[in-house]
Amino acid sequence: MNTVTQSLPAAMPAEWRDFLALTKPRVMTLVVFTGLCGLLVAPATLPPVLAFTAILCIALGAGAAAALNMWYEADIDAVMKRTADRPLPAGRMDRASALHFGVGLAFFSVVLMGVATNWVAAAILAVSILFYVFVYTIWLKRRTPQNIVIGGAAGAFPPVIGWAAVTGDVTILPILLFALIFLWTPPHFWALSLFVRTDYANAGVPMLPVVAGAKATRVQIVLYTVPMAAAAVAPWALGLTGVVYGVAAIGLSAVFGLLAVRVLLNQATDPKAMGPEKALFGFSVLYLFAIFGALVADTWLLA
Repeated sequence: MNTVTQSLPAAMPAEWRDFLALTKPRVMTLVVFTGLCGLLVAPATLPPVLAFTAILCIALGAGAAAALNMWYEADIDAVMKRTADRPLPAGRMDRASALHFGVGLAFFSVVLMGVATNWVAAAILAVSILFYVFVYTIWLKRRTPQNIVIGGAAGAFPPVIGWAAVTGDVTILPILLFALIFLWTPPHFWALSLFVRTDYANAGVPMLPVVAGAKATRVQIVLYTVPMAAAAVAPWALGLTGVVYGVAAIGLSAVFGLLAVRVLLNQATDPKAMGPEKALFGFSVLYLFAIFGALVADTWLLA
C-alpha cells in the first residue's frame, strides 16, 4: 500500500469553528441520538442533570475520537476532495493543537462520565474512543478493505454507553442495538465509498470498491443487509419490545433491502450515474434515526 506523502500547508491560528469542525458535528448527531435512545429505553432513569451530563460525555467522547482521527489522517484528507477543506489539510490548524485537543477532550469525557454516572459507562466510553483511534484509524484504515467492517464497532457503542450510564450494566437489548449498528455500518459506508471511490483510490486507502471493485462491493452491501435486518427485528422477536418497534423495524428494513437490491442491479461506474447508491446512503442515515426513534416511542407506550 502506497503511503500518501503530500505535505500540509503552513498552519494559521485556529478559530473556535475549526476546533468544532474537528469533532465532525454532523456525524456526532447520529452518535448522540443513538446514545440518548439507549439511555431513554433503559429500565431506570437518571436525574435530568445527570442524564444531560451522560449525553454530553458521549458527544465529547465522539468529538475526541473524530479529532484524533483528523490528526492522524491529515495527509490523506489533503488529497481527497470531500475532506480537503478540513482544518488541518486546509492549513487552519497545526497538528499539535488537534492532538492536544483530542486527547484532552477524551480524558475529560471519560472522567466526567465516571464521576457523574458510573465507571462501567466510563470504561465503555474509553474503549469506544481507543477502538476508533487505534484499531480503526491507525491499524485498519490503511491496511485492509475490512477496515470499516471491524472498525465499525466503534460507532456501535453509544446506545450501550447510554444504557450503562443508567443501569451500570449491559444486557441483551443494548447488545442487540450494538449488533444493529455494527452490521449497518458496512452497507452504509460502502454505499458512500462507491460514489467517492476515486477519492479513496487517490489517497491510497484500501476501501472495498478500490480493492475488490464495484460489483463485489454491491454484493457485499446486500449480504450485510440481511443480518442487519435480522438484528433490527430481533428485539421484537425476542419479546424485548412491543409491536410499534416491530412494525417499524420490519418496514424500515424492507425499504433498506429494496434499496440495496437496486444498488446490486446498478452497473454504473460513473459516480454521476450512481443514483441508487446515493439513495441508499441517504436512507441509511434516516433508517438509523427512525428505528431508534421507534424504539423509544415503543418503550414509552409500554411504560
